Amino acid sequence: MNGNFKKICHITTVHSPFDVRIFHKECKTLLKKSGYEVILIAQNNNNELVDGINIIALQKAKNRLQRMTFLPFKAFKLALKQKANIYHFHDPELIVLGVALKLFMKKVIYDVHEDIPEQILSKTYMPKILRKVISLGFNLIEKNSARFFDYVITTTDFIKSKFLKYNRKVIDVKNYISKQYIKNTIDKASKSNDFIVIFAGGIYKERGILEGIKACNMLRELPVRFLIFGEMDSTYYSEIKEVDTLGRLDYKGVLPYEKILMEFAKADIGFVCDYPLKRHMEGLPIKLFEYMAVGIPIIASNFPLWKEIVEKNNCGICVDPTKPEEIAKAIKYLITHPDEAKKMGENGRKAVLEKYNWEKESEKLLNVYKEILDKK
Repeated sequence: MNGNFKKICHITTVHSPFDVRIFHKECKTLLKKSGYEVILIAQNNNNELVDGINIIALQKAKNRLQRMTFLPFKAFKLALKQKANIYHFHDPELIVLGVALKLFMKKVIYDVHEDIPEQILSKTYMPKILRKVISLGFNLIEKNSARFFDYVITTTDFIKSKFLKYNRKVIDVKNYISKQYIKNTIDKASKSNDFIVIFAGGIYKERGILEGIKACNMLRELPVRFLIFGEMDSTYYSEIKEVDTLGRLDYKGVLPYEKILMEFAKADIGFVCDYPLKRHMEGLPIKLFEYMAVGIPIIASNFPLWKEIVEKNNCGICVDPTKPEEIAKAIKYLITHPDEAKKMGENGRKAVLEKYNWEKESEKLLNVYKEILDKK
């Protein structure tokens, strides 16, 4: 079946309309590689056409409760109006929407970005027994609803394995970086006189930022600066500032995706030292591959899956993320062995260009769409 003149509708109530995976990778791939008409329903101020993708605006929710209760219903009504050939939704709170679309005889894909049952178990603000009950309940709803969908797309092999006994149409489409963002050279002149360790992403306790600051404090004799970007709760910011006794922390807030990658290229080390929670250990953080892509060595948590990538490609050092002294030792090693650090950065960029890139993964996405559209 010819892909032209086929209409695809992506739906999210949680993510930004310009989410990297949804907009920059999946929607752009479907538009450019197969010529589909691509619509994206998401919270936005206005309807707009961006890079050929038609964004249909959902009114922004005032709070989480409104988002979870009213927006799915509004998104469902907007989705039906599009009369799309395939509907592709991205949030667990839209599972009911997905099932409802199937009742209307629509083709539906569920894109599972995270292992939500495991995420629920790690929410320490809930009583432990309540976490277990909610996690179990959601797991039953999610997996049994998955039986109805035409395809389930996951970001990791581990999440894929959890869905296979409920739906045989499951595929992993990993969240690797696109080669279009990879720089062939790094402008060394743009680097600071200080030695920059960088992190970007959601900032909270389990990201290991506190341990990173403590590690920098241990290296009094070296000009180390810890540069971080992302959303952060003010309470946690106050907590980490108290530990930053040497003024090594430099928090820059939130930057657009393309600018973050430029900041990575200016840095000396990429920091990805998440705590050893099950959802972290079984996931593949996109920032790991972004650091590799711009050619900087990595200090990463010593999880088996992460170690396999980092050590197999000799692109960084793995440490126990709960031990600042190990992080400090790794930073010092990379500072005092600049030739080896440079080689690690080059190895990482080569691995991304050859293996860990979106262009390879996008073929899986295109094949899923072709299979669904060709199905009688």
